[in-house]
Amino acid sequence: MAAVIPVVTKLSSRIIRILGCNPGPMTLQGTNTYILGTGKRRILLDTGEGDIPQYINHLRAILINEGITLSHIFLSHWHHDHIGGVGDVLDMDESMVHFAHDADQPKTNSKPNNILTAYCQVWKHPRKETDDNEDIIKGVNINQFKDGQEFSVEGATIRVLHTPGHTTDHCVFLLLEENAVFSGDCILGEGTAVFEDLYDYMNSLESILDLQPTTVYPGHGNVVHHPQEKIQYYIEHRNERERQILESLKENPRDLFSEADLVKNIYKDTPEKLLKAAEYNVNHHLVKLLKEKRVKQVKDMWQYVEGCKI
Repeated sequence: MAAVIPVVTKLSSRIIRILGCNPGPMTLQGTNTYILGTGKRRILLDTGEGDIPQYINHLRAILINEGITLSHIFLSHWHHDHIGGVGDVLDMDESMVHFAHDADQPKTNSKPNNILTAYCQVWKHPRKETDDNEDIIKGVNINQFKDGQEFSVEGATIRVLHTPGHTTDHCVFLLLEENAVFSGDCILGEGTAVFEDLYDYMNSLESILDLQPTTVYPGHGNVVHHPQEKIQYYIEHRNERERQILESLKENPRDLFSEADLVKNIYKDTPEKLLKAAEYNVNHHLVKLLKEKRVKQVKDMWQYVEGCKI
């Protein structure tokens, strides 16, 4: 069983973790959000899913107790459990936010009767698709990350790295002072991640592995202290799943299989509540294999292609 994550943890001199207070099957103990830096102005990484007063109360208490304000909000990707709290954070007491207006600065946010938050810079990488969660961040000015872009506050220099796969807009954040990666939903503290595009996801894992990070701070779950082992496991796990899918199809090459059929054959120890997520992952493996002409699709069913390599 995973170690219980405290609601608030000071992980290092420049990292404070605040749990999003939103536990669930997909969020584990909740969304991890992080305050980065050592000075009076700091960065908030992700905002939880919104409409959770406990989270905002904890965030407010930290800002007061530490005597700090927020200068930027970074969003790792568009999923509601990471961006949903943006409005709640911007609506906090105006004394919690510190900004100076400069017409040359990136887009800022304006809230009625809360002038100081008008200069809060919120950042996210653009999606390829129409934003399904546009209503969650409606009225919030979002600046667009560029791959490799760097931001600095006292005690923390952050490099933004576009890592699509989990979603098309997903980014991880490299803390240069510690060579530590904030991995969003690309790497979790426990279990494995879901993804929209397996090909992109595998490339993103390889890119993070190349960084040789000392530590990974995930979007969900406990801190990963041996990231190379974890990332290599993720890569090997996905390759093993692919092999299992092909072998399952090859055992009955004339038969057609649904994703649910394959999940029953492969994910035998998976809790029932996670089987739909498993079907989702299997589908993406199959789409990848279809592109490689190693399987064929007949309507909503799948079949092995004779002669392909496993």
